[in-house]
Amino acid sequence: MMLQRSIRSPTHFKFTPARCTSASNSIRCKPRSLREPSLASLKVHRTAAMLRYASDNMPACADGKFLMDSHFAKESGLAPRQVFRNLPPSQLYELALAFEPGTHITSTGALATLSGEKMGRSPKDKRIVRDPETEKDLWWGPYSPNYVMDDRTFLTNRERAIDYLNTLDRIFVVDAFVNWDPASRLKIRVVTSRAYHALFMHNMLIRPTPEELESFGEPDFVIYNAGAFPANKYTNFMTSQTSIDLSLKHKEMVILGTMYAGEMKKGVFTLMHYLMPMQGKLSLHSGCNVGAAGDVTLFFGLSGTGKTTLSADPKRPLIGDDEHVWCDTGVFNIEGGCYAKCIGLKRETEPEIWNAIRFGTVLENVDYDPATRLVDYDSQRLTENTRASYPIEYISNAHIPCVGGHPKNVILLACDAFGVLPPVSRLTLEQAMYHFISGYTAKVAGTEVGVKEPTATFSACFGSAFLMLHPYKYATMLADKMSHHGTRAWLVNTGWTGGKYGVGKRISLQHTRAIIDAIHSGELERAAYVSTPIFGLQVPAQVTGVPAEILSPEKVWSKKNEFASTLNHLGHMFVNNFQCFSDGDAFVGVDMAARILTGGPSPLPEEVVAKTGFGAITAALAPTIPA
Repeated sequence: MMLQRSIRSPTHFKFTPARCTSASNSIRCKPRSLREPSLASLKVHRTAAMLRYASDNMPACADGKFLMDSHFAKESGLAPRQVFRNLPPSQLYELALAFEPGTHITSTGALATLSGEKMGRSPKDKRIVRDPETEKDLWWGPYSPNYVMDDRTFLTNRERAIDYLNTLDRIFVVDAFVNWDPASRLKIRVVTSRAYHALFMHNMLIRPTPEELESFGEPDFVIYNAGAFPANKYTNFMTSQTSIDLSLKHKEMVILGTMYAGEMKKGVFTLMHYLMPMQGKLSLHSGCNVGAAGDVTLFFGLSGTGKTTLSADPKRPLIGDDEHVWCDTGVFNIEGGCYAKCIGLKRETEPEIWNAIRFGTVLENVDYDPATRLVDYDSQRLTENTRASYPIEYISNAHIPCVGGHPKNVILLACDAFGVLPPVSRLTLEQAMYHFISGYTAKVAGTEVGVKEPTATFSACFGSAFLMLHPYKYATMLADKMSHHGTRAWLVNTGWTGGKYGVGKRISLQHTRAIIDAIHSGELERAAYVSTPIFGLQVPAQVTGVPAEILSPEKVWSKKNEFASTLNHLGHMFVNNFQCFSDGDAFVGVDMAARILTGGPSPLPEEVVAKTGFGAITAALAPTIPA
């Protein structure tokens, strides 16, 4: 069916397949998952005239006209009816509430909205365009997160996205920056169909001043978010109706078939994972804070390890919660906001995040009481991946500008549900590279039918989905910077002690915070250390505020032979996972690749440990194991 434009009239609204001009027809054009939650209330409380008034009385059209007269518009082919550029949150609220069913204001003033069917990222639908200028630098292959797309297919998808955006009554443009370091700053333009997406990127990017916006000029990178429209799954390189495509050649990203806002944030981060290392700057998936003396700490960790909680320390201002770059002058935050996971959020344990959820914050896919608009942070009715997006200024002790000196400490967090890693250990440079590449944590399986085994999870560099280069490249850059600036590395286990999940118990947050405090105070620099079997980790003999017996995991396991077999088995899992990176010598050289491997565990044959138990692993390290 041919797409048509409907004729605008202040009192009459004609529905065509290409247009959503009245309240009811706007709803019909939305996916079922987006429209159902508040269909009835929208019909009762909002009239078509109200919706039209909300759109027609936004004072940003002059700015939009200027944008559409630009070189960018002529080159892209964008020709929408209305363009709203860099609207403030209050106006984005009005348009989201008017045109996006399922959107409400919560009791704290935050905007609660829905992302539709997709409530998380779609990493298997992400595509990187292979072009002659960059393909030799990128990591390809069966274990790489970079699925290939050719240039022709990318341009086809881009045209599909722009054609869709041109059928709409209105689109939103956000012009802003990434990278707090002025020498590294890039101009990002986001073009999207949803007000909530515009507010999200207003929060997540670094917001320009009026003067910076006026002189913004042409962007360095453009995101075309047509996520409300599906990809053609029969197009080459497509596997579904979702496609997230990034072209380094065109400096563009196209989103089709998903309205999950996190795809935009992580698309920019993926771009930084290429551009920054090519300039000798190390991009990192980490939290970062700074002490009163200017001492900077980086926190690495997968979901559930405590990265957000531990980096949000009231005694140490926050530089950023998720994405950073380590350059020649120190570290800087890539973003202008935070995207916090808020499942199970409590004021007592995470007051900084709790207090940040107010007017201007986007609450994505959260559950709330329809009468009181009180948010239920414990509810997983929609998804476990509930999120809050807010400007970093909403954190009361944010360190702005979000830059710091060279890190004094690098902390790798692991939630070891097997219960065999020590609560804290000091790492050599080789161990730091190995464990950084491994990106280990363990997830707890469901317990519907009794207690089940934990599952080991490995994510290279603690963010494998966003890597553009081989993990060895990032690890060697990390080691070079640590060596040059005298940075210490630590492995902190926030998981189980006294046994694996179902037998032991979770290491208390109080004890973990005491460990982090001991790292920051310098106490652990002066501590005496002993070595552990299999992994060869250096464990402090004591830490203020932490029971001495839990520092050596085998001491609090009642079944020593079971501890030995579990520890040894985990060592084998690390070794097996590292086979994914066997091509690393092609990127960093044979000598460096061999050096990285020396930082890993040395597990024994499992039949040996099964036969001789705890004695087998202690014999291998008898001189250094304490009595």
